[in-house]
Amino acid sequence: MTVLKKAASLVSLDFSPSHRQPLPGRVVLATIASIVGCLVADAILVVVGEAIFPGTKGYQHFQFSDYAKLTVIGVVIAGAAWPIVTRVTSAPRWLFLRLAILVTVVLWLPDLFILYRGQPADAVAVLMVMHLAIALVTYNLLVHVAPVLPASEVAKGRSAA
Repeated sequence: MTVLKKAASLVSLDFSPSHRQPLPGRVVLATIASIVGCLVADAILVVVGEAIFPGTKGYQHFQFSDYAKLTVIGVVIAGAAWPIVTRVTSAPRWLFLRLAILVTVVLWLPDLFILYRGQPADAVAVLMVMHLAIALVTYNLLVHVAPVLPASEVAKGRSAA
């Protein structure tokens, strides 16, 4: 049991946050904004990538239909994860940032695999930057548009009621 407690402590899992959960409507709004922001960022990165690396023009994974469905699925999962993270830790932004980094690194593995299988390095580099952009946009919109209310403000709200 001590090992589990140490592991939970290491990743800030305490299951006793004193903050209020993000408002569900704000989470939905942040998730929708993240989807739009990520799709725009992806499209811009494809245009920039094709301009910098003309040989990637028409690359199969640069087709909107190819990256859009995976982007939407990933952002929806992150949007669902944010309220869960806020429930299991008193340091939700700290943990969510580390989870975003971990997920980004994991999502780079298929990119590295297709590179290994012979896909063009410049195109794969653009895909990896797209994954990073999705993480940055999604993390920032979720934690800023659907924030938790700090414990001190929760206490003030209770005493005013």
